[in-house]
Amino acid sequence: MYKRQNHTIALPLLRAMAARHGPVAVVHFDAHLDTWDTYFGAAHTHGTPFRRASEEGLIDRSGCLHVGTRGPLYSNRDLAEDRELGFHVVPSVEIDDLGARGIAGRIRERVGDRPVYLSVDIDVLDPAFAPGTGTPEAGGMTSRELLAVLRSFGELNLVGADVVEVSPAYDHAEITGIAASHTVYEILSALAPRKES
Repeated sequence: MYKRQNHTIALPLLRAMAARHGPVAVVHFDAHLDTWDTYFGAAHTHGTPFRRASEEGLIDRSGCLHVGTRGPLYSNRDLAEDRELGFHVVPSVEIDDLGARGIAGRIRERVGDRPVYLSVDIDVLDPAFAPGTGTPEAGGMTSRELLAVLRSFGELNLVGADVVEVSPAYDHAEITGIAASHTVYEILSALAPRKES
């Protein structure tokens, strides 16, 4: 039976990546920042993993960014604290102007040759393309845009990844599952040419 995996999984995976590669650049596709200090009073939730990772020294603060962000902010300090934790933001409202190539270029500029950890919350997609998720936000990427950007990761030093927040209970006609499976396929394809060092 399939169980929904939420974004809390990113923290232990980043611990494993950092143990092997040192601090990694994080490219985080998500409607939300996930760098809050607490979420509903808890320090370890799906809204806090990248703050904890930054605090633990697991990420390279000079090479991280969020893509597709458009969710609510809870404090007038959210964006400033996010920058202090090492993240730049490519908000959803810039995607039409940038296009897939422009987004890929921003990612490449930010991460350079660093080892890269890719984290994809399926709610980066508009609910029209991914209704089966716990925190949908209108105005997201299309499946085509996401998959096109992910194809550029074969040119990066990709060392690990996750795809999270697919919720089958809300997934009409398995639309979200299809998008997630294609997302995983593109990530595996990006990892495939890499040789073990």
